[in-house]
Amino acid sequence: MSDENLLEPEVEVDLGLGVPAAGSEVGTGIGATGMWAPDALLIESNSLWGEIWRRFRRDKFAMIGVVIIILLVAVAVLAPWIAPHDPAKQYDEGLTMQGMPVGPSSQFWLGTDTLGRDLLSRLMYGARVSLVVGVCANGFALILGVIFGLTAGYFRGGTETLLMRMTDVMMAFPIYLLAVALVSVLKPSIGIIILVIGIVYWTPMTRVIHGEVLSIREKEFVDAARLIGCTNRRILFRHILPHLVAPIIVYTSLGIATTILFEATLSYIGLGVQPPTPSWGQMISEGQAYYLSAPHLVIYPGLAIMITVLAFNLVGDGLRDAFDPRQRRR
Repeated sequence: MSDENLLEPEVEVDLGLGVPAAGSEVGTGIGATGMWAPDALLIESNSLWGEIWRRFRRDKFAMIGVVIIILLVAVAVLAPWIAPHDPAKQYDEGLTMQGMPVGPSSQFWLGTDTLGRDLLSRLMYGARVSLVVGVCANGFALILGVIFGLTAGYFRGGTETLLMRMTDVMMAFPIYLLAVALVSVLKPSIGIIILVIGIVYWTPMTRVIHGEVLSIREKEFVDAARLIGCTNRRILFRHILPHLVAPIIVYTSLGIATTILFEATLSYIGLGVQPPTPSWGQMISEGQAYYLSAPHLVIYPGLAIMITVLAFNLVGDGLRDAFDPRQRRR
């Protein structure tokens, strides 16, 4: 075992997660006998995560959000097997004699769209697009935000000035206008949408991580790590990054809801996922001309977006309260 590992100060167990679990020994690494216990930190960390899970589980609205998300994921994954019809197939019986979409029936449970395609099947396949874009785009923005925020907050000086002023410039642009410009230049596709949303949404996470790192880097355990010769890389990823778990998890869950709305907006104006791939925003755009004669074309995709975004927001709020009970909703 190297001298660095023998002398290296222990990572604080609190991790910024709020109130520690009852009866736990916070940040000592000392067992009940008063002797050094190699597994003490692991045991304390596990007890903290267990307490966080218990707090989260007591939040009924957050658990409702979890159930909805699980159902949405199941529908998206199983769509090729459980969808009643081919989402791209146009059915002659899906239109009236006047060429209007038909309403809900035994054959088409939620009715059809303007081309005679089954609306329920398109909603199921649209869930795949929304979840893939929401998770991947938010993950891309998260990676950029954590990297830039960690680097700027820890190294300070010219590096901090450059990265944070770049962040300020990006935040000064209207995000929708910037996204529309980028998508217009590039060919719209799922990959391009993920790339564009990630580019315009990394700035809030960067500012959050930057602020947290500025506080953590002044802690005594970070100073001790520097004194014993730990490299900057080791300090960043071994001592500082674990303390950012709470804000990263919370902002990730809330960010997925935002990116799903963003994708729906781009699809609504024709710059998102292109036909015939189903997208909830695109479905609303196609059905808005029939909102009086066939309101189901707008209502069902709108409800799908609303329920999905609400579910992720409920989970995000529940995670925030679980990690920091002091912020619990009144």
